Amino acid sequence: MHDTHAIMLPHTQSILLLHGFGGHQVQTALLARRLRDAGFIVANIGYPSWRWPLPRVIDHLHVRIIASPAYHATTVHCVGHSMGGLMLRAWLARHRPDHLGRVVMLGTPNGGSEIADLLYRLHLHPLILNQAGALLRTRRDAITLTALGEVDYSLGIIAGDRPMNGLLPSRIFRAPNDGKVSVAATHCPGESDHVTLPVAHTAMIYSRPVAEQVVHFLRHGHFART
Repeated sequence: MHDTHAIMLPHTQSILLLHGFGGHQVQTALLARRLRDAGFIVANIGYPSWRWPLPRVIDHLHVRIIASPAYHATTVHCVGHSMGGLMLRAWLARHRPDHLGRVVMLGTPNGGSEIADLLYRLHLHPLILNQAGALLRTRRDAITLTALGEVDYSLGIIAGDRPMNGLLPSRIFRAPNDGKVSVAATHCPGESDHVTLPVAHTAMIYSRPVAEQVVHFLRHGHFART
């Protein structure tokens, strides 16, 4: 279902920016500032990632998004870190705007997180993941998969392969990872481009090279290759 919008800001491009699980807008403030410096209107939007089921979170997000001036730009791009990318997928599946531009995901566990699987095996998921568990684990139920929808828009994905502390990830992962999500799990059917950078999962939102790659994809539809 597409939304209508009566008032548009002429010749402008904006970004809806979402943080990850357990995050806050403060964490994505530096990235938001760099994106604004690049000429975009940025809405750095928070949401309750832990206590509400996915449909309620999407309803909450939608109200905040359409109330933002950024939503009324000529073109609206989306950028999500980690679980924020999954929230964007679910929001776009229900409320994709006609003026959608491009989407970038940073370390998003499109295939699920091995860390979440470990918490399920240890029976710690109700305490740590709560309502987000079904979204973050690798084995998702049919309802969750349907809610994420299909990617038929321009999507660029940035993965990291330099965990800050390599000891624990080396015992959990059997492949390159950012400490919380494997590079392989960041891939998504329908993606337009994918790049792996030497950053850790949380550190990527503070990384200037990551911000530069985000801007490059939003402007050109592909990442910069050196």
